[in-house]
Amino acid sequence: MAAMSTSKKRKRELDDTQRVSFALSDQPPKQLGPVLAKPVVPRPLANFPSVKPTKSTSFKCYKTQTQKPTTDNEEMPFVETPMLIAGETEAVDFYSSEETRRSSLGSRYLVGVHNKRTGITTLRAAPLHIFTHEVKALKGLQPAAVSTLQRLEARAALGETFGTKKAKLAIRAQERNKVDVSAMEGVADHLQESILKNTSTLPSKEEAKANADSTRLVPQYDTDALNPNDIYPLHNMIPKPEWKALSISNYMSAGGGAERVALLPFKRSHWINDHLALAFASPSPNKTTIKMLIYISTMIAFHKATFKTINKDVIQQKLPMVPSVVIDGLLSRFTETARGSVAARRTSEKGTMLLTHMFALCLHVDDFATDTSVLAADLSMEPAKVNVLFKSLGCKINKLTQSDLKRLGLPDSAGEVKRAILKTPLEFPKPRMRRRT
Repeated sequence: MAAMSTSKKRKRELDDTQRVSFALSDQPPKQLGPVLAKPVVPRPLANFPSVKPTKSTSFKCYKTQTQKPTTDNEEMPFVETPMLIAGETEAVDFYSSEETRRSSLGSRYLVGVHNKRTGITTLRAAPLHIFTHEVKALKGLQPAAVSTLQRLEARAALGETFGTKKAKLAIRAQERNKVDVSAMEGVADHLQESILKNTSTLPSKEEAKANADSTRLVPQYDTDALNPNDIYPLHNMIPKPEWKALSISNYMSAGGGAERVALLPFKRSHWINDHLALAFASPSPNKTTIKMLIYISTMIAFHKATFKTINKDVIQQKLPMVPSVVIDGLLSRFTETARGSVAARRTSEKGTMLLTHMFALCLHVDDFATDTSVLAADLSMEPAKVNVLFKSLGCKINKLTQSDLKRLGLPDSAGEVKRAILKTPLEFPKPRMRRRT
């Protein structure tokens, strides 16, 4: 009896296996229909996270966009077809949300249809749609506008209820410091008249700019110049009587570079010595450039000689090759005499004027692109301070472009060094705004 039951059980298991089988659907994707179509038609899966519709609610399926297949005979898989499913009741609209695509990432969903007659369960991939809803009665309503005062009041109420002791003290202090606008209505006109009266004497923007330009510690300049050579004319730095007094005959007849350097008022300037050698390397030396180099050397020597005390006789002894008219001109323009005294002294303003006049001449020699690091070493000054003075002349501290290198006849390696470059139109640096503390 036991053997007979065992054999029947095995026979049943064998029959069940033969009756149940699975197959993948080969139905073309273009047979897509509504969600509630016949069972053989592929259907998307739907998920309602919040409000669920009644069973009698009908839905429709729409293609949202059309994508061309890679080949003419290839069709887009049903699960990848972009679609929108929508339905409605008397009070609520249902439609698939933007979460639909993101919810299917990393997973696949299959729909199985079992045929009892053949015993075959057909499987087909189907997309998952997550639905959202919208109440029809609330579609036309706009949220009520909230003013800044209401926000502050709500924030203060939250702070008083849930805030710390320190936060509550801050809220009360803010309430005490609040200005009552209604109490100031009577004095508003008086305050406005007082402000207008006190500001009537203030200079205009144009007057303030003109006043600032007139007090700049730089040589006289032309803001309308179209060429850098005309911004600071040569004789604004070297007066004509002093220019005529300079003689270059000894430099032209010197036997070599060492003899020319020995004639200079200041002999330890690498910038002047290099430029002087470069000027005489030409078959026909530029006499204007040579005169400017001699005057710049005189200004450096004068700068060194007037560091502490100023005595005209001592300066003349230290600079025997410099004409006396040049010494007198430097003393009159770059020193001043205190009231009730006959001794000359060099103030910080006069010292700055001397350096800016010198640097303006250096720009003329360098075709308005000067290497400030060499001058800083010659003057025993920090490069940053020298750059500030060049910027006060309207220069920009930048590297030379390829067009500038070609114009100046410099190698490509010179483009790695930052230089003080003067261009038109002339622009002075704007004053820095102080931060409030």
